[in-house]
Amino acid sequence: MPRYKLTIEYDGTPFIGWQIQAKGLSVQGLLAQAAGRFASETVAVHGAGRTDAGVHASGQVAHIELSRDWRPDTVRDAMNAHLRPHPIAVLSAEPAADDFHARFSARGRRYLYRIIARRPDLALERNRAWRVLRDLDTGAMAIAAQRLVGRHDFTTFRAIGCQAASPVKTLDRLDVERVAVEGPGVEIRVHAAARSFLHHQVRSMVGTLVKVGDGGWSPDDVSAALEARDRTRCGPMAPAAGLYLAEVTY
Repeated sequence: MPRYKLTIEYDGTPFIGWQIQAKGLSVQGLLAQAAGRFASETVAVHGAGRTDAGVHASGQVAHIELSRDWRPDTVRDAMNAHLRPHPIAVLSAEPAADDFHARFSARGRRYLYRIIARRPDLALERNRAWRVLRDLDTGAMAIAAQRLVGRHDFTTFRAIGCQAASPVKTLDRLDVERVAVEGPGVEIRVHAAARSFLHHQVRSMVGTLVKVGDGGWSPDDVSAALEARDRTRCGPMAPAAGLYLAEVTY
């Protein structure tokens, strides 16, 4: 059966997350419904990774199999037609090899977390970034971030219900960037890259870095929390709204 690799973006605000569940709208479920409607068959959608409720994606990847050959642009356009008015878009559809798997073939994943530091509420960026009331010390955050790069036991930054077989992961990148914005405030972006992540790992790391940025912790406190391998030693978890699955590499 012909297999297609899909690159997808979505605003996660109205969804229960990526994964199909018993109740509520999921991104995976709506994609399966859209593909099934245009192809007139039941279609399973396999994603590169799950995102929680409220988490967005600018570069999620999935694959589907269809019973007949379709032009890739037809797959893309027909799925998008059936996805409207939901805030999900298939950016591209490409023919894929029979052994390609969106999840198991992936060699890396990159996440972006957006923080906007300003006093006024967010209007245009509401549900798309974490608003903090004061500017943050991004220099201290950057130093603390490097304490987490490398191969470590990330139990401290792992959700209690995480189903990963091991808490040991290799974090390839954790960078902190300041971005000028129009109007009041400043945007702070955290870029995280690894082959795979634990459940809530990125949000837990970002929340901890913000604790450093507001002066509550030092970089040494972050190192101590990592070494403790104790979830209760983690800083506050960042909200879902600022997190984006930005890229999956193969």
